[in-house]
Amino acid sequence: MKTKEMTELNLRPVRWDDVQAVAKLMHLSSVADGDAETAETPEDVEHNWRSPGFNPETDAFVVENSEKEVVGYWEVFDGDEHAKLHFDGYIHEEYENTPVGDMLFKQAEKRALEHIPLAPADRRVFVHSAMNMKDKYFQSLHEKYGYAPVRYFWRMEIKLESAPQVLPLPDGIEFRPFIQEEHARLVWEADNEAFRDHWGSHDSKYEEWHQRKLERPEYDPTLWLIAWDGDQIAGFSQNRYLNEIGWVGTLGVRCPWRKKGLALALLTHSFAEFYKRGIKTVGLGVDAANPTGATRLYEKAGMSVANEYVVYEKELRAGKSE
Repeated sequence: MKTKEMTELNLRPVRWDDVQAVAKLMHLSSVADGDAETAETPEDVEHNWRSPGFNPETDAFVVENSEKEVVGYWEVFDGDEHAKLHFDGYIHEEYENTPVGDMLFKQAEKRALEHIPLAPADRRVFVHSAMNMKDKYFQSLHEKYGYAPVRYFWRMEIKLESAPQVLPLPDGIEFRPFIQEEHARLVWEADNEAFRDHWGSHDSKYEEWHQRKLERPEYDPTLWLIAWDGDQIAGFSQNRYLNEIGWVGTLGVRCPWRKKGLALALLTHSFAEFYKRGIKTVGLGVDAANPTGATRLYEKAGMSVANEYVVYEKELRAGKSE
């Protein structure tokens, strides 16, 4: 893609009236990477800007050109007590190899450094930034600033040509409707427990989990599958519908119920629910080195890799990892 000739560029904090422009840029970037299914809607952008602890006026920035078009966006998100920070950036492909990338990156790093004195004194402080493996420009931009790849993730997908075969739940396990008022905190606790042994995971606060899961625009409790063993949640599949495909948003099984076939049952029942609603394409994201063998499970269920991502990391302060 031809790079735009140099025009006047302006870096500034985002404003709430930038939501539509930022969402449009995210969509264009996702399409350029062949990954339109993951693009955020304007409603998603606004929802994310309202996340606890995130202030878009200090934690996010745009670059606009002389026509006041948003051609770059970057946000810095505090993932855990100011010690685990996340970058999420987008640059219009016609403005790659222009000063836009450097303008945004320098501002994001400046903001990230402001978190260091707020983090616990003994904690290691670092930044993670994920990107599509096809985006060689973004990878080179991160490497220029001292970031290195540390982990790889896949977006997997299945096309349901016919009604999927549903596998039975293990003995003693049953599905019950998700009643938010009664079950939300129990699912939150199970979610934290199920992912404690996953790379980069940490227990989320209930308020954070509630905002991220139950307040998102596409939240539909009738798509959530909760597997119960008596009064205990054994596993769950927090599903949603976005960008015209079904998403297995978070599938987890608590340790005592692993290796019993529950995860595959949850997955196939999720497929069946989407198919029943006329949704034939289903996707999910997974750590390529998942310690529970999730990638093999998903392949066994007929899913294949649709796109690959890499997480880059840079340490800002040495210390104890959690």
